[in-house]
Amino acid sequence: MKLQDFYKLLTAEVDLPISYFQFKKGESPSLPYLIYYQISNNPTYADNKNYFDDSDVNVELYTNKKDLVSEKKITDFFCAHDITYQSFETYIEDEKMYQVLYQITI
Repeated sequence: MKLQDFYKLLTAEVDLPISYFQFKKGESPSLPYLIYYQISNNPTYADNKNYFDDSDVNVELYTNKKDLVSEKKITDFFCAHDITYQSFETYIEDEKMYQVLYQITI
């Protein structure tokens, strides 16, 4: 799956504001929202030719409280599209918000 296809599916199926890497300064929506970005790619190649290209992507959910409903929307989306994930959670004290980081490969 290409990153642009992932974005189209995610915006169509998960009802949360979403932006690539960050929202513009002063344009952040109300919580909860999502940020996604590619962190690396893993090409499969031989004979000087790339045959297949996986992308490692981070999807970050930001909320003002533990939000099981939003988390379920995201994990249901991953499951529906056979996307495996790992998740990590933290509280960002300076921003007074929670972050759930999902690491995926598409």
